[in-house]
This record gives sequence, structure tokens and C-alpha cells, in this order.
Amino acid sequence: MNYLLCTLMEIPWLPKILAVIITSGIAFCIIISLLVLTVIALVLIERKLLGFFTQRKGPNRVGLWGVLQTTADAIKLLCKENIELKHADKILFTLAPIMAFASVIVLWCLIPYNSEFHLINSSVGILLYFFFASFPMIFHFLAGYSSNNKYSILGAYRGLALTASYSVSIIFSVLSIILITGTMDLDKIVLYQSHKWIIFSNVLGFIVFFITSLAKLNRCPFDLSEAESEIICGYHTEYSGMRFAMFFLGEYAELFVMSMLIVVLFFGGYLSPFGGYISNTFMGNCPISSYLIYFEQTIWLFIKTLIVIFSIIWIRATLPRLTQFSTLNLFWKYIIPVSMINLIIIFLVRF
Repeated sequence: MNYLLCTLMEIPWLPKILAVIITSGIAFCIIISLLVLTVIALVLIERKLLGFFTQRKGPNRVGLWGVLQTTADAIKLLCKENIELKHADKILFTLAPIMAFASVIVLWCLIPYNSEFHLINSSVGILLYFFFASFPMIFHFLAGYSSNNKYSILGAYRGLALTASYSVSIIFSVLSIILITGTMDLDKIVLYQSHKWIIFSNVLGFIVFFITSLAKLNRCPFDLSEAESEIICGYHTEYSGMRFAMFFLGEYAELFVMSMLIVVLFFGGYLSPFGGYISNTFMGNCPISSYLIYFEQTIWLFIKTLIVIFSIIWIRATLPRLTQFSTLNLFWKYIIPVSMINLIIIFLVRF
């Protein structure tokens, strides 16, 4: 994107502000298209994997091998009626799913997809990520609160209790990475791992970060605010149609972007695990190889991300949901102290 911006800046009759707007618009369209296509594919992958893990077939009716099932579900949600509640806070009830989804889009813009494509490249990228990552939970709470439904409110308050539990440990885990790399820039964190991935020097931090990521994503075994067997569907019980679809879309989009963040922080991000790039090996000094590297970097990022997502889905199919008190005890009695000990060890080794 920097190359495109510089090219547009060199056009004499094109105002610089218009060049910036055009570049940002193109990048935003790429992100939105990637997000929607990724979520549609991710839902299908999860259904197929859950069917495999539980010895079922999964979707196999709509399209070849059921590949069009998620597309049919999306069309169904678009056509369903948005039910207006009589006693709900209509403004908050309407805004909550929109703002929850919008905040997830910002997270996608912060991830470095390759060495050239950054929509938002900031020296405090990791700080910005967790700043905007806190918004979905706030709007989930507002959705449950504005629904004027006891099950929705229970789900909303459970989500707040869970957020208060995992926030401390995830901060300590991130601080350990900042101590190791000496930067909060996500791109520089990736480049720091060109010789050795951070997971090899911060295994305990990775375990803490992965467990807290499951809680942040509201995934099993920590899906307290959506416990269907206890509180129906939690905070989005009263939502239908496109409003529910935005919560659903945001949940899977956040799953993918959080998995990408795990890859960026611990597994070298878009860097090749073999050191060199296949494009350079086969194309040599061909001019086109310098552009193919960017595509290859993005492919490596996505492959690593899919491996992380596979493990998250595997955990969902394997472990039962923890109770509310068991979850809080796990984080406050074990995860938080372990994250603090890990931070102290990293600090002593570093300094």
C-alpha cells in the first residue's frame, strides 16, 4: 500500500489528500472482502471439523459436500425480520451489534499481512489492538442490558465478570513480549522473530495468552455469556435477522484476527518458517519475484493462523464448558499468578 500511495502522490494533477483517500479506500475494501469471505469459509470449516470430531457428517446437503451451506445461512439471515422489542432501549439495542462489528473491522486493519501491506501501521500497534479489542465486550454488555430480558442481562454480566478475570493475565503476557522485543509495533515484533520465534523463549507466556484468548473470544470452555443450556443464548437472545448476523459475523471475524495476532506475537507472523522464500528459490532474480514474496508472506500468515484455529476448534469439540465459579477460580487463582511469575522471569533474564 505504501508503494501505491507513493505512485499516486507522484501524479501531478492528483491532490495528495485524494491520493491518501483512494489508497485507504482500496485497502478498506480489501479488508472487508477478505473478512466476509474468511468468515463464510471459517464457519463451514468449523462445522465440518466439529462433525469429524463428533463422528457426524456435518453440512452435506447444500452444494457439493455442503460448501454452500454457510452462504445459504447468510441469505436466510438477510431475509429474516428484525423483531422490534416493546420494552427495549431501541437506540442501544440497534447500535450494539453495529458498533461491535465495526470495532472488529479495526482489529483487522492493525494486523501486518506482509512486509508491505499495513492499513494502520503504528508504533504502538499492540496497544491499539487491545484498546479496540475491548469494545466488542462493552457492546455485548449494552446489547444484553438494552434487551430488557433477564437471560440477556445474565449473559451480559457474566461476560463482564469473565473480562475482569482474563484482562489482567493477558496484559502481563503482552508485557512479557514487549520486554523481549523492546517494541509495541506489531511489524517490528514480526521482524524480531526472523531468527527465532518468540514462543521458544516465552513458552509460559504463550500458554497464558492462548488460554486467555479463548476466554476473550468467548469460546469453549469459557463461553459463559452464551451458555445455551443455562441462559438460552445470553446477551443476543432477543436479536434476530441482520442484527444477530452482525454479532455472528463479528464473533468469527474476531476468532480469525485473534488467531492472526497469536501468530504475529509468537510464531513469526508472515515470515517463512524455513528462513528463505519459495518465490526467491524458483524465480531467482526475476523482477516479478519481489511482488510474489508479498503474496507468499500472506499465505504463510494464513497457514499458521488456520493451524491455531484448528486447535481452538479441537478444544471446543473436546472440553466441556466450565461453570462460572470454576472459570473465575481458574483465572484468579492460577492463570494470573502464573502470568505474573512469567513476567518477572522474563524481566530478570532480560535485564
